[in-house]
Amino acid sequence: MPDASFVGKALPPTAPYRVGREKIREFALAIGEGASVCLDVDAARAAGHPDVVAPPTFAVTFTMPVIEAFLRDPAFGWDYLRMVHGDQSITLHRPIHGGDDLVTTIHVDDLKTRGGSHMLTLRCEVAGTGGEPVATTRLLLVTAAEEQS
Repeated sequence: MPDASFVGKALPPTAPYRVGREKIREFALAIGEGASVCLDVDAARAAGHPDVVAPPTFAVTFTMPVIEAFLRDPAFGWDYLRMVHGDQSITLHRPIHGGDDLVTTIHVDDLKTRGGSHMLTLRCEVAGTGGEPVATTRLLLVTAAEEQS
Protein backbone atom coordinates (compact mmCIF):
# COMPACT_ATOMS: atom_id res chain seq x y z
CA MET A 1 0.00 0.00 0.00
CA PRO A 2 1.42 3.42 -0.91
CA ASP A 3 2.26 5.66 2.03
CA ALA A 4 -0.51 8.28 2.20
CA SER A 5 1.65 10.49 4.43
CA PHE A 6 3.35 11.72 1.22
CA VAL A 7 0.13 13.46 0.08
CA GLY A 8 0.47 17.23 0.24
CA LYS A 9 4.25 17.08 0.33
CA ALA A 10 6.88 18.22 -2.13
CA LEU A 11 10.02 16.23 -2.73
CA PRO A 12 13.36 18.02 -2.70
CA PRO A 13 14.10 19.85 -5.97
CA THR A 14 16.32 18.08 -8.47
CA ALA A 15 19.77 19.19 -9.45
CA PRO A 16 19.61 21.48 -12.50
CA TYR A 17 19.03 19.71 -15.81
CA ARG A 18 20.81 21.35 -18.76
CA VAL A 19 18.54 21.24 -21.82
CA GLY A 20 20.69 20.19 -24.76
CA ARG A 21 20.15 21.62 -28.22
CA GLU A 22 20.72 18.20 -29.80
CA LYS A 23 18.29 16.57 -27.34
CA ILE A 24 15.61 19.01 -28.51
CA ARG A 25 16.36 18.29 -32.16
CA GLU A 26 16.33 14.52 -31.60
CA PHE A 27 13.09 14.68 -29.65
CA ALA A 28 11.41 16.92 -32.23
CA LEU A 29 12.38 14.59 -35.07
CA ALA A 30 11.32 11.51 -33.09
CA ILE A 31 7.79 12.88 -32.60
CA GLY A 32 7.51 14.26 -36.14
CA GLU A 33 7.82 17.95 -35.17
CA GLY A 34 9.49 19.62 -38.12
CA ALA A 35 9.12 23.27 -37.12
CA SER A 36 12.28 25.15 -37.98
CA VAL A 37 12.40 26.80 -34.51
CA CYS A 38 12.83 23.30 -33.00
CA LEU A 39 15.62 22.30 -35.37
CA ASP A 40 17.56 25.38 -36.42
CA VAL A 41 19.18 27.90 -34.06
CA ASP A 42 19.12 30.69 -36.66
CA ALA A 43 15.40 30.17 -37.31
CA ALA A 44 14.70 30.14 -33.56
CA ARG A 45 16.67 33.35 -33.02
CA ALA A 46 14.97 35.00 -36.00
CA ALA A 47 11.65 34.19 -34.28
CA GLY A 48 12.83 35.88 -31.06
CA HIS A 49 14.03 32.85 -29.09
CA PRO A 50 17.49 32.55 -27.50
CA ASP A 51 17.99 29.01 -28.88
CA VAL A 52 16.03 26.13 -30.38
CA VAL A 53 12.55 25.65 -28.91
CA ALA A 54 11.51 22.33 -27.39
CA PRO A 55 8.14 20.84 -28.30
CA PRO A 56 5.78 21.08 -25.28
CA THR A 57 6.02 17.36 -24.51
CA PHE A 58 9.83 17.54 -24.22
CA ALA A 59 9.43 18.07 -20.47
CA VAL A 60 8.77 14.32 -20.08
CA THR A 61 12.40 13.59 -21.00
CA PHE A 62 13.65 14.99 -17.71
CA THR A 63 10.58 14.78 -15.43
CA MET A 64 9.73 11.11 -16.00
CA PRO A 65 13.07 9.74 -14.71
CA VAL A 66 12.57 11.72 -11.49
CA ILE A 67 9.00 10.44 -11.16
CA GLU A 68 10.15 6.87 -11.81
CA ALA A 69 12.80 7.11 -9.09
CA PHE A 70 10.16 8.31 -6.61
CA LEU A 71 7.72 5.53 -7.57
CA ARG A 72 10.40 2.86 -7.17
CA ASP A 73 11.37 4.12 -3.69
CA PRO A 74 10.33 1.38 -1.22
CA ALA A 75 9.50 4.08 1.34
CA PHE A 76 6.55 5.15 -0.83
CA GLY A 77 5.35 1.61 -1.53
CA TRP A 78 4.00 1.99 -5.08
CA ASP A 79 3.43 -1.15 -7.16
CA TYR A 80 5.39 -0.02 -10.21
CA LEU A 81 5.08 -3.34 -12.05
CA ARG A 82 1.29 -3.19 -12.33
CA MET A 83 1.02 0.54 -12.99
CA VAL A 84 -0.84 2.10 -15.89
CA HIS A 85 -0.81 5.70 -17.07
CA GLY A 86 -4.19 7.33 -16.48
CA ASP A 87 -3.77 10.93 -17.64
CA GLN A 88 -1.15 13.61 -18.19
CA SER A 89 -1.10 17.32 -18.91
CA ILE A 90 1.64 19.86 -19.50
CA THR A 91 1.24 23.60 -19.09
CA LEU A 92 4.08 25.72 -20.39
CA HIS A 93 4.62 29.06 -18.68
CA ARG A 94 7.25 29.86 -21.30
CA PRO A 95 8.97 27.82 -24.02
CA ILE A 96 11.80 25.49 -23.06
CA HIS A 97 14.99 26.40 -24.95
CA GLY A 98 18.31 24.79 -25.61
CA GLY A 99 20.73 25.84 -22.88
CA ASP A 100 18.08 26.20 -20.15
CA ASP A 101 19.03 24.92 -16.70
CA LEU A 102 15.83 23.55 -15.18
CA VAL A 103 14.95 22.25 -11.73
CA THR A 104 12.00 19.92 -11.10
CA THR A 105 10.05 19.63 -7.86
CA ILE A 106 7.55 16.77 -7.54
CA HIS A 107 4.41 17.42 -5.50
CA VAL A 108 2.28 14.49 -4.33
CA ASP A 109 -1.14 16.05 -4.81
CA ASP A 110 -3.51 13.13 -4.23
CA LEU A 111 -3.76 9.40 -3.51
CA LYS A 112 -7.13 7.65 -3.60
CA THR A 113 -8.18 4.02 -3.50
CA ARG A 114 -11.30 3.13 -5.46
CA GLY A 115 -12.62 0.04 -7.18
CA GLY A 116 -9.56 -2.02 -6.30
CA SER A 117 -7.07 0.54 -7.61
CA HIS A 118 -4.77 3.17 -6.16
CA MET A 119 -4.88 6.45 -8.09
CA LEU A 120 -1.92 8.77 -7.61
CA THR A 121 -1.78 12.36 -8.82
CA LEU A 122 1.67 13.92 -9.11
CA ARG A 123 2.50 17.48 -10.15
CA CYS A 124 5.93 18.57 -11.32
CA GLU A 125 6.82 22.23 -11.08
CA VAL A 126 9.66 22.97 -13.49
CA ALA A 127 11.55 26.20 -12.95
CA GLY A 128 14.72 27.90 -14.03
CA THR A 129 17.56 27.97 -11.51
CA GLY A 130 16.45 31.49 -10.54
CA GLY A 131 13.02 30.15 -9.59
CA GLU A 132 11.07 31.46 -12.59
CA PRO A 133 8.24 29.05 -13.57
CA VAL A 134 8.75 27.24 -16.86
CA ALA A 135 6.24 24.36 -16.89
CA THR A 136 3.75 22.47 -14.75
CA THR A 137 3.05 18.83 -15.49
CA ARG A 138 0.31 16.71 -13.94
CA LEU A 139 0.20 12.95 -14.02
CA LEU A 140 -2.40 10.41 -12.91
CA LEU A 141 -1.08 6.92 -12.34
CA VAL A 142 -3.11 3.84 -11.41
CA THR A 143 -2.07 0.52 -9.88
CA ALA A 144 -3.96 -2.41 -8.36
CA ALA A 145 -4.71 -1.94 -4.66
CA GLU A 146 -4.13 -5.60 -3.89
CA GLU A 147 -3.18 -8.78 -5.62
CA GLN A 148 -6.16 -10.12 -7.57
CA SER A 149 -6.70 -13.88 -7.56
